[in-house]
Amino acid sequence: MGKVYETITPHLTTFIEKQKLFFVSTAPLSADGSVNISPKGLDSLRILDDTTVAYIDLTGSGAETIAHLKENQRITFLFCAFDGPPKLVRLYGKGEVFERATPEFEELKALFPNYLSARSIIKVKLNRISDACGYTVPLYEFKENRDTMKKWVDNKGEQALVEYRELKNKTSIDGLTAFEGE
Repeated sequence: MGKVYETITPHLTTFIEKQKLFFVSTAPLSADGSVNISPKGLDSLRILDDTTVAYIDLTGSGAETIAHLKENQRITFLFCAFDGPPKLVRLYGKGEVFERATPEFEELKALFPNYLSARSIIKVKLNRISDACGYTVPLYEFKENRDTMKKWVDNKGEQALVEYRELKNKTSIDGLTAFEGE
């Protein structure tokens, strides 16, 4: 059944890199705050070393992950095998948010495709790595990545994305500071 690892092993690296979808979960410190789970797809995750990962964060309708990480740094990743043998991998850690135009964003962005909608890069130092059976996860067949984000971004253009982030990504649903702007 489940096992805890000191590092991301080569076997876990292969599993993680194969996944077309992963989830990140964060929560504010407030007991009344909203727990957030966000799906992530496209080519957005990189394993930087055996205890550090990063993903490129694209403009979206909210900015809960950013706000929670700025408040308390806690984040968990979940990778599910939707094909092949059943398996779950969870990565727990402390994350940092590097917004556009910061030196860290500029340094890390070369690791990812050039997404016009990129608003930050989340870098996470892992403090727990585990797997589990995943026996109840259904089998799904990957068809293709959606092109909806690309069409939306192409239709908006760069300046409209800046304005959108200013309007929609400044605070979390609980009022925490999120995206600070460009």
